[in-house]
Amino acid sequence: MTKIISRGAEAIILEKKEGNKEVILKQRIKKSYRIPEIDEKLRKYRTRTEARIMEKLYGIVNAPKIIKVDENKREIEMEFINGKRLSDHLDELANKESLFIQIGEQVAKLHDNGIIHGDLTTSNMILKDNKVYFIDFGLAFPSQKIEDKAVDLHLLRQALEAKHFRDWHSLFNAVKEGYKKSKNHEEVIKRFEKVEKRGRYKSQI
Repeated sequence: MTKIISRGAEAIILEKKEGNKEVILKQRIKKSYRIPEIDEKLRKYRTRTEARIMEKLYGIVNAPKIIKVDENKREIEMEFINGKRLSDHLDELANKESLFIQIGEQVAKLHDNGIIHGDLTTSNMILKDNKVYFIDFGLAFPSQKIEDKAVDLHLLRQALEAKHFRDWHSLFNAVKEGYKKSKNHEEVIKRFEKVEKRGRYKSQI
């Protein structure tokens, strides 16, 4: 039994049941506006890159385990994390700050291992047994640049303000507290503040 649980701009996410076993299947979809040969190469490359990043990070951060990759079909089969999407359930939680300290610690581990997530939002986080799991590494890429890490945090800050306006300030302060685990946290936070100023300046133009 297979059912679609999410449909995005780049991929379809399916929940697949085989007996008592549940897995997630991510299929990168064709883009009709692209030249077919370029589309094929791009989807294959992004499938390979995402799978390699997730394989590298498994056991380092909370993320689904890769089960199988089929580059020709542009598919990744991965562990099903049977939890709650954080974006949908955050308001009902009592331990928000401690969860976001944990998120900051996880982002620190990502960055210290040279990975930029690229889409850090609570919609891409699953809560299970008081652990936050990161999902959807479709925009992730390898980088050790301080600027890239600062922009990753900036995008998370923006996502919190947009989705959780009432609590975003305290939640992001908790993220920054957890991010102190990073070996480069002082440099990254300083650059983050510069990125924030650039963003405010552009919005005023």
